Amino acid sequence: MKITDVKAYAFWAGFRNVCVVKVETDEGIYGWGESGLSSRERAVMGAVEHFREFLIGQDATNIGGIWQEMYRSQYFEGGRVLSAAIAAIDVALYDIKGKALGVPVYQLLGGKQRDQIPLFATSIKPHGQAVVDDVIRLYKEGWQCIRLTTGEHGNPTKSTRYEPRETIAVAADSLNSIREELGSDVILGIDYHHRLSLPETVSFMEKLNPGTLDFIEEPIRAESPEAYKMLRQMTNVPFAIGEEFTSKWHFAPFVESNLTNFARIDVCNAGGFTESMKIAAMCEAHYIDMMPHNPLSPLCTAASIHFCAAINNLSWLEILEYTDNNGDYDRYFINSPVIENNMLNVLSTPGLGIDINEELVKEQSFKFWEAPRLHKDDGSYTNW
Repeated sequence: MKITDVKAYAFWAGFRNVCVVKVETDEGIYGWGESGLSSRERAVMGAVEHFREFLIGQDATNIGGIWQEMYRSQYFEGGRVLSAAIAAIDVALYDIKGKALGVPVYQLLGGKQRDQIPLFATSIKPHGQAVVDDVIRLYKEGWQCIRLTTGEHGNPTKSTRYEPRETIAVAADSLNSIREELGSDVILGIDYHHRLSLPETVSFMEKLNPGTLDFIEEPIRAESPEAYKMLRQMTNVPFAIGEEFTSKWHFAPFVESNLTNFARIDVCNAGGFTESMKIAAMCEAHYIDMMPHNPLSPLCTAASIHFCAAINNLSWLEILEYTDNNGDYDRYFINSPVIENNMLNVLSTPGLGIDINEELVKEQSFKFWEAPRLHKDDGSYTNW
C-alpha cells in the first residue's frame, strides 16, 4: 500500500486555527492526523510539504521506519515545528493501517487496557468568587478531577496587563476556599501556564493551606531542568509538566530526575503514536502517570483516546467543553468523540474512528491568530 499524496489544511474553526494532515494511498484508504503547534500552522504546513516529497511512493504500513526517516534525514533534527509535522503524519499512518486491517488504532499499540478514558475538567473563570462558584458547579456535575487556570487569558488583538505576583494571593485564596467548600473528595489542580518565576511559585505554595493542591501544572518554563530541581526541593506538591515537550529526549531529564509526577504529553506534538508510546513506557519505568494535553480539535481527542486506551500508566485526559461536539467543530468533523458520564468511551471502529469533511475544509480560510500578549507595568512582556 503506497502513499500517493500528503495534504495539509489549516483553517479557522471558531476561535483558533486547526491544522490537519491527510495521507492518501493507492488502495483508496486514507488517514487523518493533526498538528498541535497552535499559531504556527503555516510553518507546520511547510514542513509537511517538504516531507511529502520523499513520502510519496513509500509503503504506508512502515510507520516506524518512516518516523525515523523524517526525524533523522537532516542534520538539524527535532524541533517543535518538525515534530508537530511528524506527529500529524504518524497519526494519519496509524489511522490508515487500522482501517486497512479493520481494527482500531489501539489494537496496533498493544490492545486496550480500559473501556473508558477518565477525564479532568477545567474552569477558565477569573480567580475569586467566579472560579469558586464554577468549580462547585463542575463538582456537582460529577467531575472528580478539576483544574483551574491562571484566570487571565488575555486578548489576541491587544496586549493585556498582567503582574504575576499580584495573582498569587487571589489564586491561593480561591483554591483554599474551594478545598474548604468541597472537602477532600475532589482532586484539585492549577495550570499556571509557566507565568511564575521560581520564587513566585514558592510564595504561591506557601499561601496554600496544607493538602489544598493535588498538582500544579507548568508553574515555570521548562527549558531548565535545574530550575525545576531547585523548585522540587522547596515544595512537595506534585508537578504536571511536559505539554511543550516534543520527544523522548525532552522528557528524559524530567523523568530520570523524578521532576514530573504527571507527564503532560501531547500526542499531536510529541511525534505521534510512535514516539508517545516510547515516552509512556519510559514514564512507567519511573512510576509516572500520563496526563495528556488535549486542547485541540476532536481529531486530537480521538487520537488521545487510542493512546490512553493502550497504556497502563494513565491518570486523566484533558477535556474542554469545546471538544465535546460543540461549536464549529460539528461542521468539519464526523463521528467526533462525545463525553458520557464525564468519560470517553473506547470504541472498536477501525482506525481512529473519526473523519473530516474535506470538501468543506477546502472552502475554509486561514485566519491569522497569535496567542495573547501579556505585559507588566514596566512595559516588559511576560509569558502567556
